[in-house]
Amino acid sequence: MTLSAICGVLVASLAIPGVAAAGVAVSRSITFFNDLPAELAVDPPAQSTTVLSADGKPIATFFAENRVKVGLDQMSPYIRDAIVAIEDSRFYEHAGVDPQGILRALTSNLTSGSRQGASTLTQQYVTNVINESLLSADRSDQVILSGQKSIGDKVREMKLALELEKKFTKDQILEGYLNIVFFNRDAYGIEAAARHFFSTTAKDLTLPQAALLAGLVNSPSFYDPAAQPENSIKRRNQVLDKMLSDGKILQADYEAAVASGIELKITPAKQGCSAADMAPYFCDYVSHLILNNPAYGVDATAREKKLYRGGLTITTTLDSRLQAAAQTQVDATAGANPDKWGASLVSIGPGTGKILAMAQNTVFLPEDGKFDTQLNFNVDSKDASGNDLNGAGGFQPGSTMKPFTFAEWLNEGKSLAAEVDAARRTYPLDFPWKSSCGKVLGAYNTAEKALGAADDLQNNDDGYYRTMPVNYGLYNSINTATFAEAAELDFCGIQRMVDTVGLHSGVDNAPVNMHQLGNLLGAIGVAPLVLANAFATFAADGKYCAPIAITDVTDAAGRELPAQISDCRSAVKPEVARGVNSVLQDVMTKGSGIYIEPKVHTRFPVAAKTGTSNNNGATWVVGYTSGLATASFFGDALEGQKRPGQNVTINGKFYKNIDGYMLAGPQWANYMLEVAGLYPAEAFPPPPESMTKPPEPPSP
Repeated sequence: MTLSAICGVLVASLAIPGVAAAGVAVSRSITFFNDLPAELAVDPPAQSTTVLSADGKPIATFFAENRVKVGLDQMSPYIRDAIVAIEDSRFYEHAGVDPQGILRALTSNLTSGSRQGASTLTQQYVTNVINESLLSADRSDQVILSGQKSIGDKVREMKLALELEKKFTKDQILEGYLNIVFFNRDAYGIEAAARHFFSTTAKDLTLPQAALLAGLVNSPSFYDPAAQPENSIKRRNQVLDKMLSDGKILQADYEAAVASGIELKITPAKQGCSAADMAPYFCDYVSHLILNNPAYGVDATAREKKLYRGGLTITTTLDSRLQAAAQTQVDATAGANPDKWGASLVSIGPGTGKILAMAQNTVFLPEDGKFDTQLNFNVDSKDASGNDLNGAGGFQPGSTMKPFTFAEWLNEGKSLAAEVDAARRTYPLDFPWKSSCGKVLGAYNTAEKALGAADDLQNNDDGYYRTMPVNYGLYNSINTATFAEAAELDFCGIQRMVDTVGLHSGVDNAPVNMHQLGNLLGAIGVAPLVLANAFATFAADGKYCAPIAITDVTDAAGRELPAQISDCRSAVKPEVARGVNSVLQDVMTKGSGIYIEPKVHTRFPVAAKTGTSNNNGATWVVGYTSGLATASFFGDALEGQKRPGQNVTINGKFYKNIDGYMLAGPQWANYMLEVAGLYPAEAFPPPPESMTKPPEPPSP
C-alpha cells in the first residue's frame, strides 16, 4: 500500500472509525491528502542574544525563548539515541511518516475508540517549525498544541513531513528537532535544557541525564524533574528500557543508570540587563543602541524581535577589568545609602571613543537595603534623534566647564601665563562682550551687549579677587578668572570649542549655549560620558572621537550586522590641547586637586579638573592619562541637583559642604590608580614655548 493510501486510510479512520473500510471514504481521503500543499519554510528558531565584553566575558543574555543552537556533533550520543528510542525508534527507517505506526494507530482507533496519531520525530519537527514561525510572527493565538489538532492538521503534518525528508537528511532533521523542542519555560532546545537542569552542556550529558531529558519532551509539566521527581524518574527509566531493548546501551550501563538518582543542578536562565553578570547599566545602554537603530529592523517591533529572538552575538567595548574596579569604587563611595546619593564612574579611550567602563552605586531592580533605579547616571536622556536612552539627563558640571573657555583662550593665540583681572566681580547688562557670529547662530543671543549680567561673582575662597595669570586661575578654579578670560574672548569661539568636543545638554541633546553666562561655570546638565569624552579630546592631542559601545554584531548564522565604528576628527589644535594638559596637570600638584587622595600623579602623568555645582548637589573630578579618560561623579542623581550637598553625612562622615575633591576625588583616584597602568600612561607632550611665555608688555 502506498503512503498516500495509508495516510488516506488514517484520515478516514479518524473521521469515521466505524466505516473506515468504506472505499469511497478512503478514496476521497487519498485525494485530499495528495492535494495538500507540500512546502514548509524551515526558518531558524528563536535564539538567545548574547552581549559580551571586549575581552569575551558574558555581560547579559536576551531571549524570548532561551535557546542556544548547537550542531549534532555537539550533542551527546546518549541524547540522540534516547530521543529516537522513546519518540520514534524507526526514525532512520521510515520516510517521514511511519506506515507501521499508522497501522498500529489505525488498529487502536478501530478497536478502542482512541485517537492515536503515530507522530514521527519528523512530524513533531514539522509541528514545532510551524508553531515557532507563528510565535515569531506574533501570531501565538494560532498555535495548535498536539491535543488540539484536527484531522486536517494531522494529515497536513504528514504531507509536510514526507516532503521535508526529501530536502533534509535524517541527521539534519534530528539536529533541528533537538534544537527547537520545548523542555521547560526557561529551556528551549537541548543545549538550554542541559544548562538549565544539570548546569552542563548538551555534549557532556551523561546517560541518565540524557534519558531524563528525552522523556521530558512528551509532557514537560508532568515529567518536570524539579516539580514531579517521581514521574520524572519513572519516565526516565522507560526511556532507558527502550534504549536497552533497541540495543543502544549495554546491560551494565542500563543498571547503573536506573539505580542513579536525578541529581539536578538547576541553573535558572537569566534574561535582560536586570540579570546581567556585570555592568547592568552599560547593558541597558547597549540594548537601547540596538533598539534605536534602523539597521536592526524597520520599526521598534522588528528591532525588539531581532534582539530577543535573533540569536545575536554583540561584542562591546567594555573592559571587564575596568568595570570590576569601577563598580567596587562607586559601591565603596556611596553604595546602599538611605539618602540615595548617587556615585558613578565612566571611562573612555582617548583617540578611539570606546567606552571601557560604566558603573553606578545602584541596583537595577528593587532589593532590600539597596538604592535602586533603572536610570543610567552616566548617559543622556535621549540621543540626537530624540530616541530614549534611559539616562538621568546629566548633572551640572560646575568648574569642569572651565577648561573649555581656557582652551579658546589658547586657541586665540594668547599665552597661558598672561594675566587677567580676577578682582572684577560685576559685569553689568551693557558690558561689551564679544560675539562675532551673532545672527548666524540664531539659537544664541544675537546682540553683542545682551549676553546677560553677572551681579556678584563669588569664588570658593577669599584672597583670589586680584590680578593673576590665566593658568593660575584655572588650576585653582577661580570663577572670576574664568569670567575675566571670557571678557577678552569671542563667545562664538568659546561656543565652537564646546561644540567641537561634543558637549551638549544631557536632557535634550541641544548644544550648551555659551552665550548664556551661567554656562561658563557649568549651569547646564551634562552627562558624565559626554564630559569624559570631551576631556579625552585633550588627552588625544586634540582628536575627538564620538563614543562607541558596540564593536561587532553577528546573527545566528554568523553574518555580520552593522556595529559602531570610531568616528574621529581633528577638533582642537594639538598645541592647544597640550597647553590645556599642562595646566590640568598642575591641578593635581598645586591647585584644586591637591587634596585628592591617593596621589595618582606620583604614579602616572595625569591631568584633571574638579567641579562643584552652586549648591554642592553635583560634584566631580574628570581626569585622564594619555590612554584613559574618566569622569567621576557624586551627588544628587535623581532630583536634578535640587538637594544641596550641604550638612550631610555620607558613610558615617559629616560634610558641611561637599566639594569635588572630597568624594568624587578619591573615587576617581583609587580607580585610576588601579587601572591606569592597563592602558598607555605616557608623558603628555609639552605646549610650544611661545604659549608659555608671558606676553610682552605694551610699548610705552
